[in-house]
Formats: sequence, structure tokens, C-alpha cells
Amino acid sequence: MTQDTRPQFHPFRNGDKAPLPFAAAEYDARLSGLRTIMAEEGIDACVLTSMHNIAYFSGFLYCAFGRPYGLVVTPTDCVTIAAGIDGGQPWRRSHGAALTYTDWTRDNFWRAVAHVAGPGRVLGVEGDHLTRSAEAALREHLVPRALVEIHARTAAQRMRKSPAEIALIRQGAEVADIGGAAARDAIAIGAREIDVAMAGRDAMELEIARRFPDAEYRDTWVWFQSGPNTDGAHNPLTARAISAGDILSLNTFPMISGYYTALERTLFAGHVDAASLRIWAANVAAHELGLSLIRPGATCAGITARINDFLAERDLLQYRSFGYGHSFGILSHYYGREAGLELREDIDTVLEPGMVISMEPMLTIPEGQPGSGGYREHDILIVTETGAENITGFPYGPDHNVIG
Repeated sequence: MTQDTRPQFHPFRNGDKAPLPFAAAEYDARLSGLRTIMAEEGIDACVLTSMHNIAYFSGFLYCAFGRPYGLVVTPTDCVTIAAGIDGGQPWRRSHGAALTYTDWTRDNFWRAVAHVAGPGRVLGVEGDHLTRSAEAALREHLVPRALVEIHARTAAQRMRKSPAEIALIRQGAEVADIGGAAARDAIAIGAREIDVAMAGRDAMELEIARRFPDAEYRDTWVWFQSGPNTDGAHNPLTARAISAGDILSLNTFPMISGYYTALERTLFAGHVDAASLRIWAANVAAHELGLSLIRPGATCAGITARINDFLAERDLLQYRSFGYGHSFGILSHYYGREAGLELREDIDTVLEPGMVISMEPMLTIPEGQPGSGGYREHDILIVTETGAENITGFPYGPDHNVIG
């Protein structure tokens, strides 16, 4: 039998480095922050495996399709570990070096990781992402002296945005408004949810390509719900046709180089009945109260308590659906979360300048009750030195969003 001499892993530098979402100095600053965490925790190397951390520190956003991916960061190196199916794209789209692992032998991914990180080291890992089977393979191939969970500290680093990140998020908010306008124009009695969503999605994708001609394009989407489908914030599209008097929920989500922004609005088709108008007006008032509370020094739990009190006074708190807002950045519907910056009762984070957070109260009235449906308004705010800047421009409320 002929001996198999194919490599377990190798560099695949096909083509030139592509423009990344940010300048090299931005990634160097992020890596410097991570290396400070490593020094403080006594970590020799970090083995990052999540889409959000790999994208944040290297610029490369992987597409797993059942394969493992990683980024190994040492005091001197930053190396993306990617699958052979991706060709040279990981090299082109990574800040730093890249290794491609082959799949002729099981666990070549971990052999590549071990080649960079070295055996017997103290390793930083993402305890909220590393599966039990992956950890077993890591222990077998790297024989670490210890594992240190670093996901909470990397999330805290990510939720403090740089000026370059804020500039990208601003553009994303503008694109979301463009998608919202296109979707609003497509709303008509008899139109299907998916028809309205496609109009908004197409408008955003075209605008992203115009603004970012060197980017990769993926995953921009719209959720447009009507009638009972509005009861959940993340309900998928259907072919339900809009009827007169329906409550509508418009949600546009442009994705730019892994960065998520959003616009979410309540609308009505043709007319709004008195019971629905009362709930809608109350949710708008809660939204405006929340906007006024976003400022440096405020706590997530404190803001939540104030809005809770407001809704309780109106006997509406029992209809609140979820927390009142969350952080923005490297985030999408299937990766990323900076859970330390969510407006919930159990989060005590103090808001700081440079943080970016949404205000998005939602009330869901069950079917069979007057005013049934889900009501939600959503704006994005940048926390400043003295308050907050609202970067969402699409209008909200009954004066603007009764369509037809």
C-alpha cells in the first residue's frame, strides 16, 4: 500500500490579502486587549472557536457547515485555523496568519491548533461555546496544563466599541432605515409577508454593496409578521396575506461584515381599532421613557425597573415579552451575544460612553383579547459622555405607521 504523504495542515496563501472591515491598527488594538486579559489570567494561548470572537479578533467570519474553526492567539502570533473546503479565503480575509487543515485524517483541526498553541500550556477557551466532544479532543491533542474560561471577559471587551466600530454601526442603522422604507412601500392589502420582506431585503443588500464594495455579502434579512404572527419577536416569515386592520411588525436586519443592526416597528394595515391604539400608544410611551433613560452611569437593571414600573401602573407589565434592549456589534441570529449588556432585571452593568444598545419594549396581547398582537418599537443608541445619540431615523407610532 502506498504511504499517504498528504499534509495534516498547511498554509494556503492563495491570492492577496483582501480589504478587511477595519484597518490593521484596529485588529492590533483588539489583540492587545486580549493579550492583556491573557497576561492577567496567566494564559499562554487562547483557542477561540466562536464565530463572533474569531471575526472580532481576525476579521474572518467562518461558515462552519459541520466543521470546526479556530483562532489561536499567543503573545506573539494570531493564526486562523480553517477547513480546506474554504480554499484561500481564510488567508485572504484574516488579520494575521492562517493554517488550512485537511480532512484525510480525523482531528487534523486539533493537530493544527496544537502546532500553534503548543502542548502542556495554560489555554484560554470559550466555555460557552466549546462542546464536550471538542474539549475532549482538545485535551487529547494539546494536553493542557489548565483551561481558563475567557468568554465573559472577551464579551466585555467587545461591548465597548471603538470609533471605527461605531462608524460601521452608524452606516448599518442607515441601511436598516432604507430597508424599512422599501418594506413599508410594499405593504398592501393582500400582499404576503414574504413579498414585503423581499422588498426590504433587496433594498438593503443593494445599499450595502454600494457603500461597501470590498466587503463579503451574507445574511441580511427581514422578518415581517402580520396578525397573530406578530406575537414573537423572532417569528419567521410566512405566506400569510395582509388583511385590513391587521397589526404588522416590520423588522429589518442588515449584516455588514458580521456586524448586525436593526430597525423594528409596529404598523397597522388600513386602520387601527381603539383597543389596539391604546396598547400601541402605551408601548410607544414606554419606548420614549426608555430612550430618555439611556445615559452613562445608568444600570441595565435600573433602566429595566423604571420601565417595569411604568407598565405596571398601566396594568400592562404582565404582557411584557422579554428584556428591553441589548448590545450591538459582532452579532447575528445564529452567533454572538454580549449578554452583559442587556436591559433585564438580572444585569447590573453600568452604561459607559462607547457602548451601543437598543431600546425595544414589546407587549404581546394574546389572541381573543382586545388589541391582540405583538407591539414593538426598536431604536439603536450610542452612549455618549453626556447622554445618548439615537441613530435610528425611521418614524414610529400611530401618526406615521398606519399604512393605506
